[in-house]
Amino acid sequence: MFYQLLKYVLLGPLLRLMFRPRVEGLEHVPEEGAAIVAGNHLSFADHFLMPAILRRRITFLAKAEYFTGPGLRGRLTAAFFRSAGQIPVDRSGREAGQAAIREGLGVLGKGELLGIYPEGTRSHDGRLYKGKVGVAAMALRAGVPVIPCAMIGTFEAQPPGQKFPSPRRIRIRFGEPLDFSRHAGLADEKAVLRAVTDEIMTAVLALSGQEYVDRYAAEVKAEEDQRRKESRRSGVRRGN
Repeated sequence: MFYQLLKYVLLGPLLRLMFRPRVEGLEHVPEEGAAIVAGNHLSFADHFLMPAILRRRITFLAKAEYFTGPGLRGRLTAAFFRSAGQIPVDRSGREAGQAAIREGLGVLGKGELLGIYPEGTRSHDGRLYKGKVGVAAMALRAGVPVIPCAMIGTFEAQPPGQKFPSPRRIRIRFGEPLDFSRHAGLADEKAVLRAVTDEIMTAVLALSGQEYVDRYAAEVKAEEDQRRKESRRSGVRRGN
């Protein structure tokens, strides 16, 4: 009930007013049945823009930190994310990937739409990064199509570090569904999972036009953060 209230009364109209989204390829999203929508991830606003423009309800796997904040603010944030169709997933520890897959398969098992960002985190520089194979594992185990999706303009509307998005027109593109039935029964084959994931990311890249980086975003960001820390320490030492 609250999901519908957010979409049609509270949040949806505001997002449409701020971003005036131009949507392409919406006919590729099935009107019923389980499917995965796999897209790039450029902004915090992505979580809410796609549900606002889709006719069907879509459930996203979201990082658990959104649901565990302290105090009243934390409880309100958690309630908001759950009402907006988000499922908390702990991304730390060895079992994190399997936990996400289990949650995703649960959504698909009910014949619903599942939203996934294969990069695993928001792009910190607007480029498209290597996808993690969880999306392939879910697609093969559930036997469902994957609809590639590209958000265009959301990085500029809300780059990292900016608390609130700036009004600007954005574009959302959906590609033709990708059918991986030829790989049925091979969900435990690492080479197959990698190939399927790369095919999905290639389709997203064709829609988004981003620069592609064949590395995981979290690794690149961690290296850049470390270089910045070392540069600051070097500057301090030179200043002494």
